[in-house]
Parts: sequence; C-alpha cells; structure tokens
Amino acid sequence: MNEQTDHTAGMSGLDYLRQRIMNWHGPGMADTMNMRLTSVDDGAATFEAFPEPKFYNPQQRLHGGYAATLLDSALGCAVQTKLPAHIGYGTIELKVNYVRKIDVSNGRLTCTATVIHAGRTMLTAEGKIVDSKGKLCAHGSGTFLVYPT
Repeated sequence: MNEQTDHTAGMSGLDYLRQRIMNWHGPGMADTMNMRLTSVDDGAATFEAFPEPKFYNPQQRLHGGYAATLLDSALGCAVQTKLPAHIGYGTIELKVNYVRKIDVSNGRLTCTATVIHAGRTMLTAEGKIVDSKGKLCAHGSGTFLVYPT
C-alpha cells in the first residue's frame, strides 16, 4: 500500500491511509483477496475480509497464506500510520498463530493491528483476526524496517 500519487506524496502515512480509505480503489492484492482497509488511527489499522472457497487449501479450509496476508497488511498499515511523509517500510519478520480453522462459515473476518514499538529504524506491531461471531481465528506480530522512499 505504498503506491502514492502526486497529490498524496507529501502526506504522512496516517493522512495517506485516511485518503485511501475515503477513495478506496484497493491495490490488486486487496482486490484479489477480497479485503479492504476500513479504518486507521495513530498506530492502529483495521481490515475486513471475506473468505471464499477459491482461497481454500486441499483440506477445504482457508489457506494459511490468506490469514498471513491479512495480518501483514493490517500490521503494515498500523506501522505506516506512525511514519512521516517520504518514509517507507518493509516487513522483515512475520509471525502468525492459527487458532481456529477458517472457511466461508466464519463470515466476515476483521483484522485489527496495533503498533507496540515505534523506533527510529524499526517498528513492531501485533494483530488479531476475529470472525463474524467475534471468535479469535489467528493472531500474530511483525517487525518492520524503516527506510526513506
């Protein structure tokens, strides 16, 4: 979600993401995976996603990579809210704990993420995915490297 247009290039990460939410035209990955950024605040981000059978593994459950991508997206956007204009980031570590099977019966998934450390060159964040009944499906954490864009 680091794609910036000329009119957003000078925005802080938080302002940029708020602009993206207001004018959502998700990047290809988000569209492909049927997920979208729904809210951001200082050090926090929330995504929603809708699992479909096309994302199943051979066991007829949602592929673990789907939940990992959802977490990585929310964690990364939470980190981005802490960054000033012209500063980028990249995931250098992602840890995911799967605690419940996920399939279409889970309904809408909500992934919330929060920054737990914001250093000068590295940030860490944690997040969780809950289903439409509020049951925890997965949780995880990530470490992100800061770099000038």
